Amino acid sequence: MSKPLTIIPIEGIGEIRPGDELDALIAAVFGEHAATPLLDGDVLVVTQKIVSKAEGRMVMLDHDDSEAKVALVESESVRILRRRGDLRICETTHGFICANAGIDLSNVEAGTAALLPVDPDRSARRLRAGLARLLSVSVGVVISDTFGRPWRQGVTDVAIGIAGIAGVIDLRGSEDAGGRELVATEVCVADEIAAAAELVMGKASGVPVAIVRGVPEAWLRESSVSAEIIRSAGDDLFR
Repeated sequence: MSKPLTIIPIEGIGEIRPGDELDALIAAVFGEHAATPLLDGDVLVVTQKIVSKAEGRMVMLDHDDSEAKVALVESESVRILRRRGDLRICETTHGFICANAGIDLSNVEAGTAALLPVDPDRSARRLRAGLARLLSVSVGVVISDTFGRPWRQGVTDVAIGIAGIAGVIDLRGSEDAGGRELVATEVCVADEIAAAAELVMGKASGVPVAIVRGVPEAWLRESSVSAEIIRSAGDDLFR
């Protein structure tokens, strides 16, 4: 029988500044008197925004200067797949296919923009190691960001960096409920965890961290977005 899954918003992180020790700031929220402790086996979901802020991935940008925005987007891209007005669908250095190279103008100080972390998987590993050192817990870490999806309206959060949690669970060779062999089913559980956490973090509530508690123990292993989730151009039918 599956365990129940619990999603818990974590408040009290405060405003993040460049150079802040993000692991220490998050660990402080989980002190001995915290209403919600961080437990072994939890998955901590952290928004890209606070990771980028802590890592100094902020640049000056006039939000009303469309030419400057386009220039910044193109400087953060290795390839532009589509253009429409100021919108660019880009391939980033990480291998992500996303709008405007993942550059974020929301929930940042006026006149600034947040760039994606240089290596989100490495950022997740560092945060996981820091929490293990400070709190003596073994947790998974997902760094989440908001992406659109081809052919579907709306956005959802996905994993752009992971540590200690599987990216994809391969169900090929197992059987479905009717006893039929699954031949093509691979589930991106890291993206599912990121999307689930966003339900309690929201876009304007000031909650940049959430716990997803109760994931199967088998999912708690070393992985990375770059190794498991990014689809190579050779396997992509649309590039």
